[in-house]
Amino acid sequence: MSYLAIKHIHMTCAVISLLLFSLRGIWMLQESPLLQRRWVKIVPHAVDTLLLGSALVMVFWSGQYPFVQPWLTAKVIALVAYIVLGTIALKRGKTKAVRMTAFVAALAVFGYILKVALTRQP
Repeated sequence: MSYLAIKHIHMTCAVISLLLFSLRGIWMLQESPLLQRRWVKIVPHAVDTLLLGSALVMVFWSGQYPFVQPWLTAKVIALVAYIVLGTIALKRGKTKAVRMTAFVAALAVFGYILKVALTRQP
């Protein structure tokens, strides 16, 4: 498999991950029982695992590493923030206001990650 194929897998998984997170966030705000469906608890994690795996392959194949390349460092730090905010938004937030705030913040962080990926500027 080529680097370009892995990059396309990565980008596709990023889009799917964002769509699934957005859908789950909307359902959370609506207090929808759809959030309890089995596939909703499995598919996003499978997509995110493929997203992370493809990122690691690209890192190794390109020789560009976080904490060496500032833009990759920024993406990794923002990814951690996105995961924490996403967890608060979908599971750990005590009130709907906290969950909604975390959801919007997570979407903003995702936008930042996308900007850094496209510009390679932190």
